[in-house]
Amino acid sequence: MSFVDIWIASLLVALRIVPALAFAPPFTLLRVPPTIRVLLAIGLSFWLVAARPEQTSARVAGESLPGLVLGELVLGISIALGLQLVFAAIMWVGRALDIQAGFGLAMLADPTTNAQIPLAGTILAYAAAMIFFATGAQYDLLALWLVSVETLPVGYGIIQPDMVAVGRYLASVFFLAIGLVGAAMLAIFLTDIVVAFLSRTLPQMNVLLLGFQAKAMVMVITLPIAMGFAGALFLRLMRMAVTEPTKFWGLPA
Repeated sequence: MSFVDIWIASLLVALRIVPALAFAPPFTLLRVPPTIRVLLAIGLSFWLVAARPEQTSARVAGESLPGLVLGELVLGISIALGLQLVFAAIMWVGRALDIQAGFGLAMLADPTTNAQIPLAGTILAYAAAMIFFATGAQYDLLALWLVSVETLPVGYGIIQPDMVAVGRYLASVFFLAIGLVGAAMLAIFLTDIVVAFLSRTLPQMNVLLLGFQAKAMVMVITLPIAMGFAGALFLRLMRMAVTEPTKFWGLPA
């Protein structure tokens, strides 16, 4: 096994890691330069090659390099997809809560991504990122990369994703994300009903102004309470993000 084969295998395995570290939350929520993330991915790929030489560097010789690159990149994207979908669901439900509470016109400027993000979605996303690292989910992600090398060695080819598993995962994460703020949404909905009844009995009242103020206060009060009781849902979402991608390949979690 030559030194060149080890280098090629490490760069190929890095393609499984780079999409998650460089483009997927919660890593994109951290103010870490992309170069550092790429170097970290390459370092982890050398570790995987050293730990599993039979499944990595020993299979590089004689294979078509473009085919290897494409196969590894597709696998890396499928792993990052698990994280992307979870945080996309959290940001979506946060945006829906913002619109319901009257904060739809207020967007925060994210200095990390230079993009506009919703207020409640930002709070939920950073809370999920804190739980991700506090519960050691990053180590589960390392185990996922190791399992991918053992079950789908370098040179395995382009995987055919199980679209049924992807659809089931997509429905699950969005359903659980709604549960994170379900109590806050219900409270704001009841506030809307109360304001509507007041507008019928007091036509001279400025309903729009009162509604914005009342719903904003209700959201500020109920959102922390809802998040406090949604710890199990946060844990479930973070666990799914690092275990369910194995089902995209038709393998047990």
